[in-house]
Amino acid sequence: MRAMVVSEWGGPETLVEREIERPEPGLSEILVRVHAAGVNPVDWKTRASGALIAWDEVPIVGWDVSGTVEAVGPGVTLYSPGDEVYGMPSFPRQAGGYAEYVVGPARHFARKPASLDHVQAAALPLAALTAWQALVDTAAITPGQRVLVHAAAGGVGHFAVQIAKARGAYVIGTASAAKHGLLRELGADELIDYRSTDFTEVVSDVDVVIDALGGETGERSLKVLKPGGHLVTLPTPDDVPADAAGVHTGWTLVEPDFRGLVEIAALVEEGKLRPFIDAVLPLADAAKAHEIGERGRTTGKIVLTVV
Repeated sequence: MRAMVVSEWGGPETLVEREIERPEPGLSEILVRVHAAGVNPVDWKTRASGALIAWDEVPIVGWDVSGTVEAVGPGVTLYSPGDEVYGMPSFPRQAGGYAEYVVGPARHFARKPASLDHVQAAALPLAALTAWQALVDTAAITPGQRVLVHAAAGGVGHFAVQIAKARGAYVIGTASAAKHGLLRELGADELIDYRSTDFTEVVSDVDVVIDALGGETGERSLKVLKPGGHLVTLPTPDDVPADAAGVHTGWTLVEPDFRGLVEIAALVEEGKLRPFIDAVLPLADAAKAHEIGERGRTTGKIVLTVV
């Protein structure tokens, strides 16, 4: 099969196309023919250094995939060959999404939302699951709560806005002014241009903050939280404020989640969640996709077409 392999840890140019052996599904695994693969910051961060991930002998980045079940391993009853699925297999271990085929545990996938094509579905898993797990599983948001989403137009952010709104929250987002129109379409109630306004001066009494930026954003976000509120930090555990008396703080790392994928697909089919795709490129242009992503100006997601 074709795959984009990391020839050595470094810049985007280290992604090279190679022919490698197609994997075979083992116990409780499925083999998926990949039609599209989503691109996420973790892809280029791990490509640069190899850190955090348990790599196979041939390192292939990528976790977001949407495709068709090619074969099932012993014990699999959820799927049959020909079923359309999407998922985030094996994270944080290697999945190898930048390839024509990927193998993973059956329950790391769910049935693809019927209303989406494979490119749209591949934009969902990692970013949407991150938002779902941060808001629903970690912060346990409830209707009427006030939620502040930093980097609201980013990959995780634009899903967090929609999920929070679908759960009945009042949603505040930080983003550049040029992206406010899209975010209003996605359901944001209040928007702050971080380039011209200090959010700590205009926001207060927030129940939940989703911090996808890191750095000093978390420390500053403590000022706008209600007592007992939640600050959910996404970039690294080092970004969690050390002194956060009276509020809940913590780092959330996304996990493969069958039930979460099912819930996300249901929101899609109800018209409450949709991916915004910034760029679509062929698999062979994975290096270009990383170059675009690393500029930090992407709205929504970048997706690679594979088949």
